[in-house]
This record gives sequence, structure tokens and C-alpha cells, in this order.
Amino acid sequence: MAVGTQISVEEYLKTLYRPDREYLDGAIEERNLGEWDHSWIQRNLVGFFYSHFRETGITAVPEWRFQIKPTRFRVPDVVVIRGKSNEQILTKPPLLCVEILSPEDTVSKTNQRIREYLDFGVPVVWLIDPMQRTVSIYRGDGMQMISEGSLPVDGTSLEIPISEIFD
Repeated sequence: MAVGTQISVEEYLKTLYRPDREYLDGAIEERNLGEWDHSWIQRNLVGFFYSHFRETGITAVPEWRFQIKPTRFRVPDVVVIRGKSNEQILTKPPLLCVEILSPEDTVSKTNQRIREYLDFGVPVVWLIDPMQRTVSIYRGDGMQMISEGSLPVDGTSLEIPISEIFD
């Protein structure tokens, strides 16, 4: 099926895409991923949360479908939640969504994605730039950029050293 072809939500949900794709009001949209920097950071984040799961109950999973509206499904690079979910497709706001920039990502599409997460009720979105080695933290009241130290995981006692994300 060609990207951009209009299909129903039901058709989207029963179709297997490799890699997974997003569904935006009837259109299938490809995601930018698959390069080393992107995969490395994704692995580091999931591994960090996995190593702290027993003590915190906080977990992270890569590329989990997330229904933000009846006809809009996003697939964040990493989703962070409390505990284990009983949902196959996430329908409520997680603690955190993480997007990792790829060279092909545009500012307008990235900003739209972040705004949709925040509007849905995700309290925090991290935008990781592998080239600049920075993390932009978006909340409803604004954005801050971090390039050293550690990142707090809002609503938890966890902090992730920047070095554990990039190194």
C-alpha cells in the first residue's frame, strides 16, 4: 500500500507495517528511524529504565502505538509509563514521550507531534538531537534545553545522566 493512501482506522489497526507507521486522519505516514545514532539512543533509554524497573516501577518501551485522537495514532520513539500496561495500544497519556531526531525530520512536523502529545495530556516530551547531543524538554509551560548534567523524569525520583543517553 502506498504511503498517503486513505484507509480506515480498522484497516490501519489490522495491517502490519515494518517499520510501524503512524495514522493521521486516514493517511499512513512513514517515520524516520533506523540509523545508528537513533537506535543507540533508543537502546540506551530503554535499558536505563529497564535497569531501574524493580526499584521504581517505571518502564520504557520503544515504538508503542499511541492513540491521541479517534483518527490519529502516533508511534513515539520511546514511551515511559508506570508499571506494565494492559493495553496493546496506549490510549491514555504516559509519563513521558521521547522523540529522537533523524536527519530527515522537519521542524514543522516535529513541532506538530510535540504539540499533539502535550495537548493530549502527556506532561513531558523529550526531543533528543543526536548531532548536537542535546535534549529539549517540552512541558505545557515551555521548553528548556539540556546538554549536560542529568534529566529528571517528572513525577518520579529518577534522573538520567546525559552521558547515559549518548555514550
